[in-house]
Amino acid sequence: MIGLWHYAFIQHAVLAGVITALVAGCVGPFVIMRNMSFAVHGLAEVGFTGAAGAILAGLPPAAGVLTASFAAAAAIGLLGVRLRERDVAVGSVLAFGVGLGVLFLSLTSRYATEAFTILFGSILAVSQRDVERSLLVGVVALLALTAIYRPLRFASIDPEVAEARGVPVRFLSSAFLMILALAVTEAVQVVGALLVLTLLIVPAGAATRLTSDPVRTVAWSIAIALGATLGGLACAVSTSLPVSFFVSGFSFAAYLIARALGPRLLGAAGPAAPPDPETE
Repeated sequence: MIGLWHYAFIQHAVLAGVITALVAGCVGPFVIMRNMSFAVHGLAEVGFTGAAGAILAGLPPAAGVLTASFAAAAAIGLLGVRLRERDVAVGSVLAFGVGLGVLFLSLTSRYATEAFTILFGSILAVSQRDVERSLLVGVVALLALTAIYRPLRFASIDPEVAEARGVPVRFLSSAFLMILALAVTEAVQVVGALLVLTLLIVPAGAATRLTSDPVRTVAWSIAIALGATLGGLACAVSTSLPVSFFVSGFSFAAYLIARALGPRLLGAAGPAAPPDPETE
């Protein structure tokens, strides 16, 4: 891959991959903490429908993914805030979104090639404009997450106590869904809508097996996401096999290793100190 660095498409792919891994690595631990894996899947599927609608309208697919993901996040936020409500809300929005996607699919003949790209990712085809768009989306997502990090962590760990102490739990839930929509939009271009969980769930899941400290969890999540993305990109360039296959393979391998090593690392580190609500 070093010998190919002077090619613009490789440079664009690496930059887009790094941005995506950073965003996914930061957002993923909150997805795990808040039990929102199904929401990630739902937003990705609805994002695919948005891309199909954009193709039908002659617009950039990425714009359709972002718009549809935001709309789905807003709908889920309105329909279900608590865990017992959220899965039903996600399922309802997902069902409608997929049905709408079927309609868009039936109305266009250009869908097959571009749909394959959206479903399975196209990081080697990103342009300079795509990188700039990814950077903008990534910066917005990370700044928003930074702004609500402390109250969001408190509300994620103990929502009842947080609400009793005046933390705006409903607002934080809706805000995080919007951040999640941005992260999903980023991940779609790397691994596609069907494998978004590879970057938004698996690295964070592995990180939680390696440490119970929240800061180190984010650091591990970012490191695993970066390793899987860049390693997958390097292998794909060397073998001409799909990037998403290698990214998912490296992520899963990291998760298996974390499961094996995690108990010993956590035992050696000792239990993490509980969060102090007064400082949140």
